[in-house]
Amino acid sequence: MRVDEIDLLRARHYDLLATVLGRVPCGRVLAQVSGLHGDATPLGSALGALGRAARGADPQSLERDHFDVFIGVGRGKLLPYASYYLTGFLNERPLARVREDLAALGLERSESVSEPEDHAAILLEVMAGLASARFDAEPGFEQRFFERHLKPWARRFFEDLEGAAGTDFYRAVGALGRLFLEIEAEAFAMDP
Repeated sequence: MRVDEIDLLRARHYDLLATVLGRVPCGRVLAQVSGLHGDATPLGSALGALGRAARGADPQSLERDHFDVFIGVGRGKLLPYASYYLTGFLNERPLARVREDLAALGLERSESVSEPEDHAAILLEVMAGLASARFDAEPGFEQRFFERHLKPWARRFFEDLEGAAGTDFYRAVGALGRLFLEIEAEAFAMDP
C-alpha cells in the first residue's frame, strides 16, 4: 500500500515526539535531532528550535530535567498519561479505552514496557503507525484514535511541558508537540 508523502511526514513528527518523550535521548538521537533546521513556517521554526536546543544540550542536564519533569521523587512535575489529564487519576477509564482501541488493531503492551498504554509517547507512537499505514486499520480509525486519545488532553500536556521544563530541549519539545497537535486537530476537522 502506497502511503501519501504528507502522511509519512506526519508519521515522522509523531515518531520524533514519541522518541524524545519516551526516554532521555541518547547521543545518537541527540545527533539526529541536532540535524533539524526547519524553515520559516511556524512548524519549521519549532523544528529549528528543537534542533538548536539539541545542538546545545548537555546530556546530564537533559537526564536531570527528564527525571524532574516525568519521574521525580515521589512523582514528576507532569504525569504524561491520558487518564491523569482527563480524570486526575492514573489507570482510569481513558486507559481502558486506549486498550480497547489497541486490541482492535491487534496490539497489546509488551511485557518489557512498564508504562501504561495511555502514556503520551505510546499514543504518539501508535499515531505514527496509523499515519504511515504500519497498522492495518479500518478507514477513519486514525482520526477516531486521535480524537479519542490525544485531542482532549495532549495539547495541554505539551503546553505544560513548555512551562515545566528546565532545559531548552524539553521546552522546545513542548512547543513542537503543542503546535503539531494543533495542526493535526485542524486538519482532522477539515476531513469530510
